Amino acid sequence: MGDVLAGFHAAWEFESDSVLIRYERGIRTPKLFQALGERRVPLAALQGVTLAPGRRGTVVLRAEPRPGADPLIEAGAGQLKESSDPYRLVLPAERETLAEYYADELRPLLTESGPAERHLVPAPGTPLHFKAYDAKASFDGTSVAFRWFWTGASTAKWKAGDQKFAVADLSGVEWRSPEVFEGHLRLLRRDAHDQPAQADQDPAAVVFGLGYGPVHESLPFAAAVLAAVRAAGPAAAPVPAAAPRRDPADIAERIRHLGELHRAGLVTDDEFSAKKAELLAEL
Repeated sequence: MGDVLAGFHAAWEFESDSVLIRYERGIRTPKLFQALGERRVPLAALQGVTLAPGRRGTVVLRAEPRPGADPLIEAGAGQLKESSDPYRLVLPAERETLAEYYADELRPLLTESGPAERHLVPAPGTPLHFKAYDAKASFDGTSVAFRWFWTGASTAKWKAGDQKFAVADLSGVEWRSPEVFEGHLRLLRRDAHDQPAQADQDPAAVVFGLGYGPVHESLPFAAAVLAAVRAAGPAAAPVPAAAPRRDPADIAERIRHLGELHRAGLVTDDEFSAKKAELLAEL
């Protein structure tokens, strides 16, 4: 088609075999979009397109990626907020007819459906790094390194020392949004039979906190690592590990962090009380 459809925060350029999505860099643009910059999405990575009414006089054109086609969406595992969905294009309601035209033009070109056998959308480029609550995480394309902060790392992590993991030694990545309590990024090792279940006790994981490991930094990081792991070859399924009893000092630190989230309004009174009781029960 070769046409461009511009909306709020992004513009879609329709090509014969792909959709090039360019994200704006304005102060109102979600930070994840700014971090992504632009993405070329092959039509083979999409299985549908919808058009629906949006909020406050808008319409939303959304492309539906195939499961497993995009490492960013796979790593996000359904945790992204609607406003940060990189496959949504929000337009003024008066452009509904134009958006419907492009949706109708695009649908016949989407001939693939169901899970993709490999990633079809390019992963964010490396090197990448971000600050978690307990470490600085970095990825150079071949290995992931965690450098612990003495102010945030648990006793178990501090004793284990700084960590470095080759992509070839990993079977996957687990990302839990920093916008929920106990958000973290965990590297799933092929020898996962001895991997601690609690992220704050696992030297192969970093935990997030208020202002640490934000979505626009940690999710592209997780997606890039996941893409590298998939490209390296098939992975053995990780074996769940039994949860160890925690060190009292670590429990106290997690309760302090929980209190920060509660005071910031990110955790309700009921959630605070329930989670605090759960942590104390682990002593």
